[in-house]
Amino acid sequence: MVRRSNIAISLGDPCGIGPELLVGSLPAIHSRTDVTVVGSKAGLDLLMGLPGARVAWRWVEPPGPVPATFSGKVYGLRVYSVGEPPDQVLGEALWLDPTPEIGVDQLTLGKGSAASGRATVEAIRVAALMALDGAADALVTLPMAKSAAHLAGYPIPGHTEFLREISEAPITRMAFVSPRLNVVLHTVHQSLRSVVEGLDSDAVAETLIFSARQFIHLTGKSDLRVALCAMNPHAGEQGAFGGEERLLEAAIRQAEGSFRDEAQSTPVFSGPWPSDSVFQRAARGEFDLVVALYHDQGLIPVKLLEPAQAVNLTLGLPFVRTSPDHGTAFDKAGKWIADSENFLAATALAIRLSQGAGPTMPALDGRPA
Repeated sequence: MVRRSNIAISLGDPCGIGPELLVGSLPAIHSRTDVTVVGSKAGLDLLMGLPGARVAWRWVEPPGPVPATFSGKVYGLRVYSVGEPPDQVLGEALWLDPTPEIGVDQLTLGKGSAASGRATVEAIRVAALMALDGAADALVTLPMAKSAAHLAGYPIPGHTEFLREISEAPITRMAFVSPRLNVVLHTVHQSLRSVVEGLDSDAVAETLIFSARQFIHLTGKSDLRVALCAMNPHAGEQGAFGGEERLLEAAIRQAEGSFRDEAQSTPVFSGPWPSDSVFQRAARGEFDLVVALYHDQGLIPVKLLEPAQAVNLTLGLPFVRTSPDHGTAFDKAGKWIADSENFLAATALAIRLSQGAGPTMPALDGRPA
């Protein structure tokens, strides 16, 4: 029998869609795992009384043990049905609020601020430390507004970089896992100019080698097929549109050499391939993994082909961390129209990986929040 896991979920920006995704999805999630939510209680209180909610909720006594190092306020959250039968208990969670001094009077639904940014970042910190300490088996992060975090004085580019800092992981990469397409980003939150100017064959080779080893471990596929995107149109057209592809060819040779003497792992690296066709080839099954050189090169095809099922997975952390592949959607906050399918996919993947299973993602049963 598989042990029931305990998943920590950081709430994200309390003024975005994170709170309604969480409370609407909790019945489906709690059916598979114990849940500890870390975030501002005020984010859920902002939704109280607004029309359109498909569930009801109450604050109750905490349902489980609290991490010994936690110093904020502790609650229990219980979710109930609103139809027939009325008030049926659908799920529950332990709720940790690291910033209880931030109340509803300091937050505005649908608008990020310094207060919401501080609540977001401190929740991520506490949830990550829980995963590091073994108090949670995996971490799922709901969306953060980077602009709000910056207003609060946290100059962090995003979750990936912040979690790497907290965990002191030597190397991390942002990956996206979905039924048809798996993508790793070589660079993440930086300008396209800086990507081109900083392109380095050794660094690209490091990403190729690291990504291949991580996905071989996740999938058990020793002969993983890894495609590298080109930088220029038509892969440079033999130098007609730029010479960066020579650096990428050198990176592939270096990656191949790193596995040459290994009998257990024999990944196949190829490219650099034109990015206007390589993702379609991967989606048809020709490649197991695509390494993209910059953010939008990898994210546009992921969000086009798998808008609901693509899950952000951070490679290299000492714990499992997943996230839905969307933002705070401030314009939808409080309207109960946000689709929870991607959040449920992220949670399903976290549960599977925390239990030692591979990244194949059976859906959690649940309707959009």
